[in-house]
Amino acid sequence: MTLSAKPFTDDRALRTAFAIVLAVLALRLFALFTSPLELYPDEAQYWLWSRTLSFGYFSKPPMIAWLIWATTAIGGDAEPWVRISAPLMHAGTALLLFFIGRRLFNPQCGLAATALYVLMPGVALSSGVISTDAPLLFFLAVMLWAYVELPLAEGRRRPGLAAGMGTALGLAMLSKYAAAYALGGLVLHALISRDARKAWTPQALIGFAAALLIVIGPNIAWNAAHKFATIEHTAANANLGSSNLFDPAELGNFLASQFGVFGPLPFAVLLGGTVLLIVRRRLTPPDILLLCFCLPPLLVVSIQGFISRANANWAAAGYLGGCLLVGAWMLRWNARNWLIGGLVFQGVIAGLFLMWTVNPRTADAMGVSNSFKRARGWEQSVDAIVQRAMREGGAETLSAVAVDDRFLFNAAAYYGRDYFGQAGAPPLRMWVHEIRARNQAETEAPLTAKDSERVLAASLDSVYRAKMGADFREASSKEIARVRLDAKRTRKIDMFIGEGFAPVPRDPVTGQPPSPTD
Repeated sequence: MTLSAKPFTDDRALRTAFAIVLAVLALRLFALFTSPLELYPDEAQYWLWSRTLSFGYFSKPPMIAWLIWATTAIGGDAEPWVRISAPLMHAGTALLLFFIGRRLFNPQCGLAATALYVLMPGVALSSGVISTDAPLLFFLAVMLWAYVELPLAEGRRRPGLAAGMGTALGLAMLSKYAAAYALGGLVLHALISRDARKAWTPQALIGFAAALLIVIGPNIAWNAAHKFATIEHTAANANLGSSNLFDPAELGNFLASQFGVFGPLPFAVLLGGTVLLIVRRRLTPPDILLLCFCLPPLLVVSIQGFISRANANWAAAGYLGGCLLVGAWMLRWNARNWLIGGLVFQGVIAGLFLMWTVNPRTADAMGVSNSFKRARGWEQSVDAIVQRAMREGGAETLSAVAVDDRFLFNAAAYYGRDYFGQAGAPPLRMWVHEIRARNQAETEAPLTAKDSERVLAASLDSVYRAKMGADFREASSKEIARVRLDAKRTRKIDMFIGEGFAPVPRDPVTGQPPSPTD
C-alpha cells in the first residue's frame, strides 16, 4: 500500500462531512419517531430474540439482538427504540468513510464518499428499519479504517492496531456472516500487493487472528451446540438445492437491483470505471486495495444469483469500497458536476422515502404502497386474535394460541406482548409445518400434544388453515378477521378452535403434511 506518511488535513471538508451526516441523521431520527409504520415481522423477531440474550439465534448471529436489547433498555419497547441503532450506525459508517478516503486519497474524496454513502438508496431504506446490514457495514468500516492505518503504525502500535482489526471483523461477523467477504479481501490484497504483505508482521498477524477468534469463538461454540443452525439456515438461503438452477434472468434481476441499492450513477461508474482502469492498467495502489474489498461480494453474489437466487442487499459489504472508489474516480476524472447531479438525485430519493415513512398515505397516492404493506396492520391483526382469546376465556379455557405463519408469530409476540406476557394468558405457539422446525418459532415454541386440549388457531394462509385443522381431532367453523392495509389490500386472518391436537404423519420425502383432500 502506497500511502501518504501524514494524513491530509482540510477542516472545511471535515466540517462539511459532519454537517451532511448530522443533518441527514436528524431527519431520519425525526422520521423514525413520527412514523406510524409498524415493525416488519423480521424486526419483531429480532426484538423477540433480544428478550433472551444469547451468542446465536436460529437464522442470524447475535449482534442485532444485542443492539435492540441495549436501545430498548434505554427507551422502552416502542418501534423507534427497536430501530434507532440503524440510523446511528449508518451515520457512524459515513463518517468513517471520510477518514478512510482522506487517508487513501484526499479530503475531497473522503467528503464525496461520505455523501455517496449517506444518500445511498439502500442506506436510506436500511436507516428506517433494524436489520443486520447497519452493524455489518459499521464494523467493516472500522476494520477498513484500521487496515489503511496499519502500514504506518510503528513498534507496538502495529500489533495493537491489527488486534483492533480482528476485533472489528469479529463484531462484523457477529452481525452478519457476509463479513467473511472482508476476510477474503484481506487475503486477496496480500496476494496482490507486496506492500500489503510487508504490513503483516508476525506479531500483527497473531494479534489479528487471536482477536478475531476470541470475538467469534462464542458464536462458533453456540452453533456447535445447536447443530450449526445459523450456518445451516444461511446455506439454505442460497437455495442451491433448487431444481431451477442456472437462471440468467435471476442474475439480470440481481444486477438491475444494484442500481437501486447503490444508486444509478454510482453503480454505473463503479462497473465502467473498474473495467476501464483495468484495461488501461491505470489502477493506483489505493484503487487495488479497495477493489479487493469491493469486487468479491459483487462477483460471488452475482454467481450465486446466476446459479440460484440472490437478494438485492446480499452484496452490501462491497459498497464501502464502492463509495470510496466512485468518489475518488469522479474527482480524478474532473466529473464533479456529474457527481453532484448524482448526489442530488439520490438526495431526492432519500427525501421521498422519508416523506413516505412519516406519511404513508403519500406512498399510497404515488402508487408505491406495496413496498410498505409488510409494515402495516400487524397491531390490528394481533388485536383481533387477542380479542378472540379473551372472549374464549383466556388461559382458563384455552391451552394455547397457535399460529401457522412465522410472520404472524413474531408480530403476535411483539404487538401482543402486554397480553401474552401476563399470567392469565394462554401461551403463544407455532404450528410446525413440516417434519422438523424451519425457523426459530417452530424450534422454541412449537405446538405440541401438551398444548392440545383446546387451542385457538389463527392462520394467514387458506391452504395451511386446512392442513392445520386436519391436525386436530375436532375443529370449529372459522371466524374471519380482515385488516385493511391500504386502499387495495387487506390481510385476512382465519381463526378456529381446535381440540385434541394429534398431528397427522408428515411425508418423509417432502416433509409436508398431506392435503386434507388426500
